[in-house]
Amino acid sequence: MTEMYGGIEAGGTKFVCAVGSDPDNIFAEARFPTTTPSETLQAVFSFFRQQEREHGKIKAIGVACFGPLGPIPGSPAYGYITSTPKQGWANFNFLGSLRQEFELPFGFDTDVDGAVLGEWRWGAGKGLDSLVYLTIGTGIGGGAMANGQIIHGLLHTEMGHMRLPHDLQTDSFKGICPYHGDCWEGLACGPAMEKRWGQRAETLPVDHPAWVLEASYIAYALVNLVLVMSPQRIILGGGVMSQTQLFPMVRTKVLSLLNEYIKAPAILQHITEYIVPPDLGARAGVLGAIALAEQAYRA
Repeated sequence: MTEMYGGIEAGGTKFVCAVGSDPDNIFAEARFPTTTPSETLQAVFSFFRQQEREHGKIKAIGVACFGPLGPIPGSPAYGYITSTPKQGWANFNFLGSLRQEFELPFGFDTDVDGAVLGEWRWGAGKGLDSLVYLTIGTGIGGGAMANGQIIHGLLHTEMGHMRLPHDLQTDSFKGICPYHGDCWEGLACGPAMEKRWGQRAETLPVDHPAWVLEASYIAYALVNLVLVMSPQRIILGGGVMSQTQLFPMVRTKVLSLLNEYIKAPAILQHITEYIVPPDLGARAGVLGAIALAEQAYRA
């Protein structure tokens, strides 16, 4: 019988919950808006209790959550959402609340760390040792794996807040990040594009100059990651990357910026297979949460 795991993709706008074992064996899935912690978690509890009644015992639950959060087991902040601006969720003991309801093993990490794990397990990163997954949408975040393990350090990675070259003559926009102004997220996330151009990114025509500028900022960030982390593949997801014209523009700019410094065939000859969209699409997060659950159960 197929083992059944629970997955929670906890986003600032919506929660996605699922039960199953892999992309081909998802028994049930539900989405509901992120409101207060109490109201949202009651919906989570109800979903999993119903699935246990219908499908049997859940082995473990994985959580791929918006942050910042505490991902390091044993640390005082482990399982907490920490300094989020999301009203009502700052310093919330997410994992503790789940443990009060379910006596199960739990996996807990960021939404992008969940996504990179899902893509490594079943998607565009399958079979690789090192991998970076980036989501470019309402915000910008990134998760990375090395030697088949999610990279943690002091906390979790915050790739969206790296500083990039910002030519004020070309782009006078000051950025929207409340902490850093013109960091990568402040310049290139979906809301930054809307603020700069006066309309939502998805309404801009494909030949709008916005996309050349956007591709440039993405490429600068990817070059930094190539040079610092040397991943075997980079996956770009999120709402902004649904504009598929960005991919060839980003690849061309990355090659130009690297200027053949990295003598790797994966980049010089096969960049279309090096910078790619996610195989799991919008399901990377919740499937990554199921992978987190599987890891927790087998630990």
